Amino acid sequence: MPEAAPTVEVAAGLIVRTGKILIAQRLSNAHLGGLWEFPGGKRQAGESFEACLMREVMEEMGLTITVHEQIFSAEHHDAGRHIWLRFYRCTVLAGEPRPIGCEAFRWVAPAEISAYPFPPADLPLVQQIASGQRLIS
Repeated sequence: MPEAAPTVEVAAGLIVRTGKILIAQRLSNAHLGGLWEFPGGKRQAGESFEACLMREVMEEMGLTITVHEQIFSAEHHDAGRHIWLRFYRCTVLAGEPRPIGCEAFRWVAPAEISAYPFPPADLPLVQQIASGQRLIS
């Protein structure tokens, strides 16, 4: 019987300021390098999704954030893994984004987001945002 694909749990944030969403470009030497994503990363054992998101955004961009409600989830199979993503609405508490663990970052209007290439797992949320659905306030 084939082995089940390992599950990777990921927390990602819709960080919004003045109506624009913060996106980050993956490092060029990383898996899916060069694509854009919502800031976040893999959950460690025993870590809540909210704590994971706060840690990852600090490590990648130097931001202190508040994590609010979960607004979307998605599942995706990629490279022999089952990826389970949870997206949370977030606000910045302190700091300005810096590209510490990412290639670059942008604040983009919802209408502009589909101009950026995202990994397949993020596309359902990107399409909802681009279609004008009110996922953000």
